[in-house]
Amino acid sequence: MRGASIGRGEPSGPASSVSLAACNTLGFAARARSFSEPDSIEAARQQVLAVQTANERLIVIGGGSNLVLLPWLDAHVMRPAFDALTIVPSQDGLSATVHVEAGRRWHDLVMTLASQGWWGLENLALIPGCCGAAPIQNIGAYGVELADHLLRLEVMSLEDGSCRWMSRDECQFGYRDSIFKGALEHRVLITRLELSVTREATPRLGYGDLVRRVSDAMSGELPTPLAVANAVIATRSEKLPDPAVLGNAGSFFKNPQLPAGQVEALLQRYPAMPHFVQADGSVKLAAGWLIDQCGLKGVRRDHVGIHSQQALVLVHFGGGQVSELLALAAEVRDAVVTRFGVTLEQEPRLLGAMPD
Repeated sequence: MRGASIGRGEPSGPASSVSLAACNTLGFAARARSFSEPDSIEAARQQVLAVQTANERLIVIGGGSNLVLLPWLDAHVMRPAFDALTIVPSQDGLSATVHVEAGRRWHDLVMTLASQGWWGLENLALIPGCCGAAPIQNIGAYGVELADHLLRLEVMSLEDGSCRWMSRDECQFGYRDSIFKGALEHRVLITRLELSVTREATPRLGYGDLVRRVSDAMSGELPTPLAVANAVIATRSEKLPDPAVLGNAGSFFKNPQLPAGQVEALLQRYPAMPHFVQADGSVKLAAGWLIDQCGLKGVRRDHVGIHSQQALVLVHFGGGQVSELLALAAEVRDAVVTRFGVTLEQEPRLLGAMPD
């Protein structure tokens, strides 16, 4: 098991604390009491037991791409580093079960499967973060969600280190939601996933300009999962900033889902407003469009701002404080409520505490 400091600088917390600046893609200064990266499920279990024996709090993080870290985490922070991957084809070879451990990078998994001709996850290419964190948010993009392909997952209790499998239904998946953001938040570590993929061509190209991009790439031939994944990468790269270059946590707000009647009233005032009817009769709105209509796309507030190509993405230009980002997020929410009467919900999880 690896355990070490992973950053430098911030004068928050005790002198023996550990920097987490490299653990969040927003790049804000944050510190924790201690940090570890177990490289096996058994090593993670031993770390859980050690933390319990020491009567400390334990927080599990992944790639830090969907987190807003406050300056001080009074806890031991654990980031899984175990990342084994096994693909088990069915007897007829037309489908496969994918076994993947929590620490593997999600994009690496998607590209490995797509390059081998397996369909299912290609629309989820270039989503940052680790596989173990993917179910927490029920990650999704371009008409596909993790829940569409998850068979089951294993969790480890953060109280006693015991492991058990959970079915997809037990995970209570919703739009960017799961039981891991509710009843099981900070109570379990997701250790590994089992996912289903297929050889059957099932391209989902009804979003953005994926059809055109894939058609151009294939020159009239049938699409492949790798071609779709590359089209998704190209589309996302044009609209979303690279966290390694410009600090961000991806989409900062969820697309709101509202009752049909409320949306009908809004459409009377804003007939061009993008809206998408859901299976349950509710209607999903595009949060980025709402923010853009408030004149906030591309604005900058000192060290933070809203990305010029995607109004859903709040960015950190460097050298700032997380309080600046939270103030900007509040400004956005207030503006959207004032103009549309719609309340935006933050997507990244907030962890830690502000200094006294």
